[in-house]
Amino acid sequence: MLAAGEEGIVDSPGMGEFKVHRVRFFNYVPSGIRCVAYNDQSNRLAVSRTDGTVEIYNLSANYFQEKFFSGHESRATEALCWAKGQRLFSAGLNGEIIEYDLQALNIKYAMDAFGGPIWSMAASPSGSQLLVGCEDGSVKLFQVTPEKIQFERNFDRQKSRILSLSWHPSGTHVAAGSIDYISVFDVKSENWLMDSFGDETDFNLLGSAIHKMLVDRQYMGVSKRKCIIWGVAFLSDGTVISVDSAGKVQFWDSATGTLVKNHLIANADVQSIAVSDQEDSFVVGTAEGTVFHFQLVSVTSNSSEKQWVRTKPFQHHTHDVRAVAHSPTALISGGTDTHLVIRPLMEKVEVKNYDAALRKITFPHRRLVSCAKKRQLLLFQFAHHLELWRLGSTVATGKNGDTLPLSKDADHLLHLKAKVSKMPAFLRSALQILFSEDSTKLFVASNQGSLHVIRLLEGSFKHLHTFQPQSGERLLLTGHGREFSLTDVPFFPNETSVVGGTVESMCLLAVSPDGNWLAASGTSAGVHVYSVKHLKLHCTVPAYNFPVTALAIAPNTNNLVIAHSDQQVFEYSIPDKQYTEWSRTIQKQGFHHLWLQRDTPITHISFHPKRPMHILLHDAYMFCIIDKSLPLPNDKTLLYNPLPPTNESDVIRRRTAHAFKISKIYKPLLFMELLDERTLVAVERPLDDIIAQLPPPIKKKKFGT
Repeated sequence: MLAAGEEGIVDSPGMGEFKVHRVRFFNYVPSGIRCVAYNDQSNRLAVSRTDGTVEIYNLSANYFQEKFFSGHESRATEALCWAKGQRLFSAGLNGEIIEYDLQALNIKYAMDAFGGPIWSMAASPSGSQLLVGCEDGSVKLFQVTPEKIQFERNFDRQKSRILSLSWHPSGTHVAAGSIDYISVFDVKSENWLMDSFGDETDFNLLGSAIHKMLVDRQYMGVSKRKCIIWGVAFLSDGTVISVDSAGKVQFWDSATGTLVKNHLIANADVQSIAVSDQEDSFVVGTAEGTVFHFQLVSVTSNSSEKQWVRTKPFQHHTHDVRAVAHSPTALISGGTDTHLVIRPLMEKVEVKNYDAALRKITFPHRRLVSCAKKRQLLLFQFAHHLELWRLGSTVATGKNGDTLPLSKDADHLLHLKAKVSKMPAFLRSALQILFSEDSTKLFVASNQGSLHVIRLLEGSFKHLHTFQPQSGERLLLTGHGREFSLTDVPFFPNETSVVGGTVESMCLLAVSPDGNWLAASGTSAGVHVYSVKHLKLHCTVPAYNFPVTALAIAPNTNNLVIAHSDQQVFEYSIPDKQYTEWSRTIQKQGFHHLWLQRDTPITHISFHPKRPMHILLHDAYMFCIIDKSLPLPNDKTLLYNPLPPTNESDVIRRRTAHAFKISKIYKPLLFMELLDERTLVAVERPLDDIIAQLPPPIKKKKFGT
């Protein structure tokens, strides 16, 4: 057994044709989850982490992390919300409100709210207004305009910071949680007041607090110094639900400002709350790592009277649950332990497929590791630096499954901190970079949708060409001054990267081993293939409904293999501009149902240099070799154990084998690649090693102690 930070070389069991470098010295620790925000119109989930990183998950695409915004140590996010037009905003302790450009994948702008650190934020039900709660006790209202947000007015300033906000579904009132009390504000618009009261309108009523509801400081029979209102939810009937640092879930009548019901559910803080759109269910998260689900049920079978009932608690986290969300079909939670947990509501799931399975998302759905095969070097990507390592080596031999001792340990060669360099402006917004196999060219995908081709020289470089998609009716390929109509390009109609009049960023790149072809894909566009030799668009692969998670170009054949978030895999002939016969066959027969039920995306594809019929790919929990010369498995076949015992004859083994050879030994698997035809490198990141680096969790008090 390897410990954290170690490397071992193994004759791979189940895949005995390879020696495997098992690497565990990639000390990657995801940041904890601070906020989650669900968008019911797009069925997407925004997640912010404690380092300011923001991730976008497409729940309709097998919960794929389709977009990512890098964090910064100066941006500690405390609030996250969606506004009108599927616009995403965050706010934090630096006092700024940030809007994200979801096409260019960068920050659109940042605006100071002038209230000190921001602790809370909420968009109005219409999405046209934004409220923020500040350290100085102010609640500030902003209008969401087409280009930016515009400050409108302040509400009555409170005595302490505003830690939580929730709009009434009508948009006329707001509940604000502070320390020891909850305020209810009247936020009717000026037009509404003018229509109701004419010229006698008292505009001083705008944003005034009409109720203050004091919260009991009692905690387990002992009076606490203060009670923090971590979350509030305003329901249509005027009920305000609050969660607080005394472990309570409380129900308030906002019309009278009185407490209606109290639930003591935890021995620690209840830190987050989210309500379903139908207001018949809500979820809360606690500092003990527990998630509670409340449902509105009839008092008796024949009664129209209903009451809130707490169902069974869920313990899927080891640490604080700082954020929760409620989609139509699932309860979503995240916190200090870095896991994003999706627990399905079985009564709401219509089709019992992967949507019906509990899932934990821990690692990014993108590669964090690169490999220089000939030099046996690994490059690790962290939030603010890179590490370069040389693999260890051994001269020992052994039988299948043996761990071989290292004769030379791995070397940590370089620790490179992120810094501003003297790069041209067009390279500073790079989302993805890729070297050609002979290291003579660098391909750069910018956040404006353009692809740059750079020739690398001794001590310098030369900009050769830019493929630049344009919004509108044409795709302009710069460098030769030619413009191609969409109808001039095979398979191009409806499949360009122009989305809604804006240009989408290209997030994935693949170059052919001979350096002649470059493939690029965005999150919703088709895959574009460019001729590097002739510096023009060659073709566009027919668009598919699910995002691309990985792509690679095979040597010799120049077949492009594409993996999608629904676990479908396609093979496309670049020279012939069509799907290969093998790809058509597998699409006609269909993949094995267990293959399609996997809940982590394929993040890397590669090929065996001596076996052109083999495709190598992996996700976080399996490594697979697809042998295209063998028959495809059907649903009656064992997918994960296709080979009979080794003492069977080769004829029998061949007759019963199928194309998918899968190993689940290496996990969680962040990277796997062939170094040569007989050697693999596997980069693992055991979850226990991550948990060991987190702060200690709150210890629950057991009965009788």
